[in-house]
Amino acid sequence: MYNFCPEFYLCIMALSNYSRMLRLIDEVFATRSDPGQLQVTQEELKKLAMIHPATLTEKSDANGPLIWVLMIPTTKKIMDDFISGNITETELLERTIPGEAYNCIYLCSVTTLPEMRGKGETKALCVAALKSIMRDHAISTLFVWPFTKEGSSLAKSLAETCGLELKTVAH
Repeated sequence: MYNFCPEFYLCIMALSNYSRMLRLIDEVFATRSDPGQLQVTQEELKKLAMIHPATLTEKSDANGPLIWVLMIPTTKKIMDDFISGNITETELLERTIPGEAYNCIYLCSVTTLPEMRGKGETKALCVAALKSIMRDHAISTLFVWPFTKEGSSLAKSLAETCGLELKTVAH
């Protein structure tokens, strides 16, 4: 007979959602096979937190993460270099210096588990993160490198809701 341990069960469930999120990221973005795409390591997490606390936003429950959002505020020069293909996503983060005045924001990654889609929660989380960053920086442009039609639709909706110009990367 085994004793039931609720904490262990929650850990297993959290790992399950966490694993599902990582699997979705790999399926949609194929980050492992593209060295130019951002690999979010501990070093990058520290830098993102220094850039702005709302760069990484998540919605989770007792079973773990349900929605992950990654936005990177940056400068127009860096945005233009990225949109034109002169720099990679990794270089975009490398060139973004904490403490600068940012006027653009890159909607880098939004990952939502299937059971959370179509409820408006992903957009609400994104809007909250955008507004938090916009309180501290004069953001006028949202740019995105969409991998899915849903991602493209979300970016359009966010730009409209927050009154931002939208630019799309066509890498």
